[in-house]
Amino acid sequence: MADTGSMRLPRRSAYFVSGGTGITAETLGNALLANFPGISFKRHTVPFVDSLAQVEKFNAEVGRSVAAGEGPLVFSTVKQPSLRTALAHCEAPLIDLLAGHLPEVEEALGTTASDQLGPYHGVGNMNDYLQRMRAVEYAIEHDDGQSSRALDVADVIIIAPSRCGKTPTTMYLALQHGLLVANYPLTDDDFPTENLPGKVALYGARCFGLTTTPLRLSQVRHERKPNSRYSSLAQSTIEVRRAEDLYRRNNIPYVNSSTKSVEEMSAVIMQALQLREYAL
Repeated sequence: MADTGSMRLPRRSAYFVSGGTGITAETLGNALLANFPGISFKRHTVPFVDSLAQVEKFNAEVGRSVAAGEGPLVFSTVKQPSLRTALAHCEAPLIDLLAGHLPEVEEALGTTASDQLGPYHGVGNMNDYLQRMRAVEYAIEHDDGQSSRALDVADVIIIAPSRCGKTPTTMYLALQHGLLVANYPLTDDDFPTENLPGKVALYGARCFGLTTTPLRLSQVRHERKPNSRYSSLAQSTIEVRRAEDLYRRNNIPYVNSSTKSVEEMSAVIMQALQLREYAL
């Protein structure tokens, strides 16, 4: 008799359907799915659904998923009442992420919501949009220590050994929060030293460090340069230890990236440096 406790749970499908970009549906839906780590999900994002024909096409796709035994779930942020009604006829469980909440907001504000696509993930406020674009350009220019120009205006300077998550964290802070973020790699050339590397030494109050575990760093580096000194566990251990020593000596706050998502690390950075996003 098979040990059912050791059997893998079947993979499920998750659909994120939206009248806009799908980012909100993905974010809220994934936040709910994260509570079920024992289940593997095949994710599908279906953005810009704004007609009954598109809903019918989507419902047919979900029907095929049901027939294939994928056990799909549908997460929706579609606002138009007629489209929401049509979506309710899909064959899979529908989690309407606006149901219950939109009426509550309407009641609190004493008015009804517009049927038009909201500006949350559109251009919206032009000043906020331009700030995010400026932040992205700044992040690209200052990625991996490529430029030291205008570091005096940086909101954050992320420092860390190579492959600790500097670039994705930088880009997330720029695009999501409109912050001007540079990042600088700690390399062999920066050591031995008691102080911060010369390029960022004047901006210690704006620096934030990333670290990881030596094993995790070695694994990530192995994907890039397998069987090299760069990816060896010994080299990874040296770099992690000396980076953490540098952070402590210079009172640089830091976080371990091996157990945190980019979103979590960004929140820690903003809280530690008391930053507020530009784009609200």
